Amino acid sequence: MFTIEQIDDLHARLGSARTLPEYVRALKALGVEQYDSYLADGHSEYFGQGGHRVVSPAMHEVLPVAETGQRETFLQHLRRHELRQTTYLEMSRGLAQSGIEKWTVDTGRMTMTFYDKAGREMLVEQIS
Repeated sequence: MFTIEQIDDLHARLGSARTLPEYVRALKALGVEQYDSYLADGHSEYFGQGGHRVVSPAMHEVLPVAETGQRETFLQHLRRHELRQTTYLEMSRGLAQSGIEKWTVDTGRMTMTFYDKAGREMLVEQIS
C-alpha cells in the first residue's frame, strides 16, 4: 500500500508539467490507480486497490469555485498556464473561477479529466 510520503517524494522529483508522464507512471508503479486534485484548496485524494485511499493536505488558501462551468474561459486559463504565463496558484484561481472543481488522473488509461461542480467532463487529455 502506498503512503502520502511516497507520493510526496515522487511529486518533489517529478511533479511538473514537463515530467507529468513519468510522474503518472511512477504513481501507477506505487499502486495508485487514480487521483483527484481539488481546486478549492489544492488537496488530492489518491486511490488504489481494495479501496486504499490517502489524502494530501491542502496546498493553498480556499478558492471559491464558480457554480457553473465555463469551458472557453477554463481552456484560456489552462493554455496560459501551459505557456508558462501563470503560476500554479494563478492557474488554480482561474480554473476555480471558470467552475472547475477538480481534475482526475487515471494512471491506467493515462488520462487527465477536468470536471465542473455538476460532475460534467469539461476536457479529457491524453497524457503521453
